[in-house]
Amino acid sequence: MTYETLLFEVSDGLAKITLNRPGAANSLNGAMAHDLMMAAIRCDEDPDIRAVLLTGTGKMFCAGGDLKTFSGFGEDMGARLKEITIYLHAATSRFSRMNPPLVVAVNGVAAGAGLSIAISGDLVLAAQSAMFTSAYTAAGLSPDGSSTYFMPRLIGLRRSQELMLTNRRLNADEAVEWGLINRVVADDDLMAEAEALARNLASGATGAYGAVKKMLTETFTNPLETQMEIEARFIAERATSPDGREGIDAFVNKRTPDFKGE
Repeated sequence: MTYETLLFEVSDGLAKITLNRPGAANSLNGAMAHDLMMAAIRCDEDPDIRAVLLTGTGKMFCAGGDLKTFSGFGEDMGARLKEITIYLHAATSRFSRMNPPLVVAVNGVAAGAGLSIAISGDLVLAAQSAMFTSAYTAAGLSPDGSSTYFMPRLIGLRRSQELMLTNRRLNADEAVEWGLINRVVADDDLMAEAEALARNLASGATGAYGAVKKMLTETFTNPLETQMEIEARFIAERATSPDGREGIDAFVNKRTPDFKGE
């Protein structure tokens, strides 16, 4: 499949997705939302993809929604934005629930929907020069793209209220301190470190990663006994899977496991 607004490549089990509208600060329009959905479906369906790395072209990660495009929607504004969010939210849902881990490399400003996309990753690295801001209410808008789900779970309600209501800007070091992202990397080292992390994950037990992702997604809504039952079922399933059997055998025989990804 070809993409209008993304670069997409797969090598050695790693899919690399690059937001590619540098002339528009990689802002999100209908085409990009649709491209992200289709890329996410491919990553969810292709058994050869075992980890995903998402970043942006140029000096911006994503400046949020393309408000210049939105302003031309006129009377169709509501309907068009509902269509765009259908695509964007479908992408986020697939990325969050697929087995392959999603590593996000934030190479610059992540604002609005860009912030939502960034923090929805399973592991998030940021360049030292990166900056994070909600930005929605400054334009009279409210958040989309999952940030009202992920942000309170990552940093708590009070800090989420502050970011979303005041549009406070966080630099990369503050984002780590708050728990919004995992790690800050020197600008020149960002892609090398992010790719090394993603390639390490691509050689791991993809099914086990998927189980972890699914359980963590549900943990804040399940009671204790329900969560433990899910844990019991997943560990039994994983132990009898090819990767599980390989991992146990490798541990017992003191060798490096050779996971196939199932």
